[in-house]
Amino acid sequence: MSIDATAGTFRRSRTVPVHRALPGLMRDPVNALAEMGRRVKGEVVRLDLGLFRPYLVTHPDHVQQVLRAEWTGYRRDGMFWRPLRRMTGASVLGEDEPWESSRKVLQPLFTRRYIATLAGEMAKVITDCVSRLDAYATSGRSVDIMEEMSRIVNRAVIRVLFGDRITPEEGELLAPAYDTAATSINFRLLMPFMPYSVRVPGDRAFMRAVKTVDDVVFPVIRQARAERDDGHDVISALCRVGQEDGGAPLDDQQIRDNLVSVYGAASESTAMTLTWLWPLLEAHPHVAARLQEEIDRVVGAGPVAPEHLPELRYTGMVLQELLRLYPAGWIFPRMAARTAELGGTRIKAGAQVLISPYATHRLDAFWERPLDFDPERFAPGARDGAHRYSYFPFGGGPHQCLGKHLFHVEAPLIVAAVLSRFRIQVAAGPYTPFPAASLRPRERVMVNLLPLRHAPGVAA
Repeated sequence: MSIDATAGTFRRSRTVPVHRALPGLMRDPVNALAEMGRRVKGEVVRLDLGLFRPYLVTHPDHVQQVLRAEWTGYRRDGMFWRPLRRMTGASVLGEDEPWESSRKVLQPLFTRRYIATLAGEMAKVITDCVSRLDAYATSGRSVDIMEEMSRIVNRAVIRVLFGDRITPEEGELLAPAYDTAATSINFRLLMPFMPYSVRVPGDRAFMRAVKTVDDVVFPVIRQARAERDDGHDVISALCRVGQEDGGAPLDDQQIRDNLVSVYGAASESTAMTLTWLWPLLEAHPHVAARLQEEIDRVVGAGPVAPEHLPELRYTGMVLQELLRLYPAGWIFPRMAARTAELGGTRIKAGAQVLISPYATHRLDAFWERPLDFDPERFAPGARDGAHRYSYFPFGGGPHQCLGKHLFHVEAPLIVAAVLSRFRIQVAAGPYTPFPAASLRPRERVMVNLLPLRHAPGVAA
């Protein structure tokens, strides 16, 4: 059928029936969505899940329409967002005034230039955290690399967000609490239509995690208000809102909501992304060898420093390809605010739209050998002419993730710090995606750390 949007004529939406959609989504929702997108070659398709019938949007043209061109018509509202709102509240992850005011305050603190000023302090924190892995290397004990990536990222991000207002002991409470929250909402993400009057698996663990976060964050906010200093950390900036322009200050709850939202974007998502790196390197020894050669040449015995970043070019390519295959934000739900046309399909107001970078990044029309791990895709000039929204690990449009520049400083510093001290041996997989708030392996990723001869403390 031809499309005449002005006359109100639309193609009937293609529907995946419930008997075909539901089993795969229950077994492996991340790859099931990606396979559906590949099968229909990016066409807008409706998933019949009984009472719930969302649209899957994977083609870069349609993604761009939702996230950028017509972004006001597709809101971060609806049943998919309700589980997250219990943790993030009214913040930069919301809509309307809470989002606008929060974004205005936080945006200057996450620019490339501002993050560069924090790189030295982050490098010191990262070096200290990585050095503590020496005990595992010398004893031969295996390490849960997800836990260690979370610990390292957590320490670095807390320095950016809270400065020196939070103790290491308090900081160690945040990462596991956020991890619990991210995984315990899995049932609600898969069954978003389930009413909150019905207790489901994970609800109690989620609320305990929220309480732990609140018990850490609220006292720090009160301390920052009392000190009224000119600190460059995020909490100081949030506390200063309204002081210079005479506008309304943020109350404690608003500051808490934004801190928690930014913490998740900057820490939990980065740690989960880096967890996927080590199995990929184990499976691709030629990539691992080239990466190691670059770090040996640029960083040597370390410590890693901000001035190394411009020379870690292949490291950057590896991380970009890592984000293609395993974007932490694996799904971006939206609710249609008004009836609209998308790819020739009529999307009624109130309908749920699912955008998945994980799926779009695997479309054959836009990626040669899309399932292969190949950092050369991101060699200089290799992406010239590519569709802007064929690759969007940090989202796009006005709601693009604030943590983008932080990731591209923090992640290479961590990888370089680890590989300047150790060779990594990963236990055999397979490792499959688990659909939590941030994409993570379902299985524990256990590694052995082999000390390099040139690392500090290692005998020649």
